[in-house]
Amino acid sequence: MKKLYKYGCSALLSLTLGLSLNSCSKDFLEVTPSNQYTAENFYTSDDAVMKAIEPLYNYAWFNYNYRAMIGMGSIRANDGWNPYLNPEFATFQVTGLSTELGNAWSSFYMVVSMANQLISDVNNYCSEDVSESVKNLALGEAYLMRATAYFYLVRSWGDVIVYENNEDMTADPVKPLTKEEDVLKFVIRDYYRAAELLPTTITNMHATKYAAEALCAKALLALSGWNKTTRDESMLAEVKRLCDDVINSHVYALLDNYEDLFRYDYNNFSVNNSENILCMRWADPLTGTWGNMSANLSDLAWSGSSDVSVWGGIYASVDMLDLYNEDITDSIRFHATWCSPGAYYSYMDTGNDLVTADKKTKANGYPVEGKGYVYSKKFCQLKKGVVGTMADCGGHLAQMASPLNTYIIRLADVYLTKAEAVLGNSESTSAGEGLDAINEIRFRAGVKALESYSLSDIIKERRKEFCMEYQNWYEMVTWYRWKPQYMLNYFNNKQHRAFMINEGDVLYNEDRSISYRTFSNRTSAPWYIKVWGYEYNGKTYESVCYWNDCLREGDTENVIQTKAQGYEYDIDKLSRSQDGYDPVILNETNIFMPYPEADVLRNPYFGKAAEAYDFGEDVNNATYGKFLK
Repeated sequence: MKKLYKYGCSALLSLTLGLSLNSCSKDFLEVTPSNQYTAENFYTSDDAVMKAIEPLYNYAWFNYNYRAMIGMGSIRANDGWNPYLNPEFATFQVTGLSTELGNAWSSFYMVVSMANQLISDVNNYCSEDVSESVKNLALGEAYLMRATAYFYLVRSWGDVIVYENNEDMTADPVKPLTKEEDVLKFVIRDYYRAAELLPTTITNMHATKYAAEALCAKALLALSGWNKTTRDESMLAEVKRLCDDVINSHVYALLDNYEDLFRYDYNNFSVNNSENILCMRWADPLTGTWGNMSANLSDLAWSGSSDVSVWGGIYASVDMLDLYNEDITDSIRFHATWCSPGAYYSYMDTGNDLVTADKKTKANGYPVEGKGYVYSKKFCQLKKGVVGTMADCGGHLAQMASPLNTYIIRLADVYLTKAEAVLGNSESTSAGEGLDAINEIRFRAGVKALESYSLSDIIKERRKEFCMEYQNWYEMVTWYRWKPQYMLNYFNNKQHRAFMINEGDVLYNEDRSISYRTFSNRTSAPWYIKVWGYEYNGKTYESVCYWNDCLREGDTENVIQTKAQGYEYDIDKLSRSQDGYDPVILNETNIFMPYPEADVLRNPYFGKAAEAYDFGEDVNNATYGKFLK
């Protein structure tokens, strides 16, 4: 007889953690020793099965969500930068010994293992008292989450180990890698399976068939161009069909206000967040325990933003500031994503009365009446994920623990996936349905509609819409696998990585564009030596920095010469002229991350060519079989 807890929190333990199945840190069912459930006697009611699903929404994802997600999904994309927060992800110096790399790997396989076991248990141990609808829900969500874990894995490492049977893996964990394209096909097959099983309506915050279809569309879009020079037109057509099915279901809708997506008041996706299709759902910080709460608040939030202890603060990258400066009307998304000097948030620090006796308190140059928070620093620090004080979220806040769920996919993503599928292999398009899709997102952001668009426009739109939502790097990998030279040029000539912007180095111009001063990455001394100019290892370093749009006197607001007056600004040229400048260069050797060293040492297959996956009779499936061949 097998105790249920052996499987409830097991990951790919022999492969990734070097532990036995009995070494899990907690029993997710929280049973007492005198009443230990077994797989054979637990699944006796709908409530029991529903309880067994829950860890797939939080506990399994914890080690990824805690810190690795920030570096892998956003910092790697150069959305933001902090030299103290896993800088190796920004500089592409991650090694197989990186703690967060290992945490992400084990977390993804935790999801896989728990999904595998739920599928096995529901198929083998459910009593007659469990309804078919709940069994289908459990199986559908298990396939959905397993596919999602592998979707992250393949875009992070490329070839990875695919398995569907925990007992087989435990008995013989030394398995070959599965080649990238087949991992994607496995993902797509699981999403189709999930879509067949899941309901069309939201039940108790659980997934619908449209969550599977939305993610399947993204995976098919990736496969359509993966290691191909031309995207597969039949796959693109299916991507459009899936996106339309999600959009036209009217189960989901874009929120009217972009900023509401990241507020505590709109965190409940089945009640007041119609845009949230699938997310990691975290326990309440007041009642949850370590492992099922979202524990990244202290890395995201900065001193002064909350009344609980926080120590982080991610700074806007040069890339993002340049993108917003290209179109200063894109202020709604900028304000929701980054705090800038004088920014006002009426829903933060709501116990703080901003109105002075003479009514002169201002934010962004405008009068502020009532309560709220004015960002008084001259940085651009992260706003997304920063919820404010305990009073701003009903007390549901704790040190390190945020009440906010983590988006996996929201409806805006579906619109942009459709737009990219409509673009297909064209250089640009003005096709109505594609334009309508991308412009839906732009309308909500309050920016001018496009009359045509290209891949460059898709990239810009995604970078701003999903900035610091831990998704942008995965999109970049997909584009890289389709257009490697295009993306290498983008990475190495259009992005500026590890450029530090400090307090006092962000100023607003009259037209509301942002001037910023930056210190570029150099190997010859630590960043703080370069910024303030100290002696280091017997050498004196001068503070060398450049403003983005003009020549100024030192670090003052005194403008010496502007572009209009003939000042030539080329940050690459200026930076490369510095002694010891160290550009971050991306190439085919570092786009994908190294495997955890412990796994490489244990498994000789990591040094061999990946193998094809045997899909068996699934290749004959009428719905998705053609995509597996």
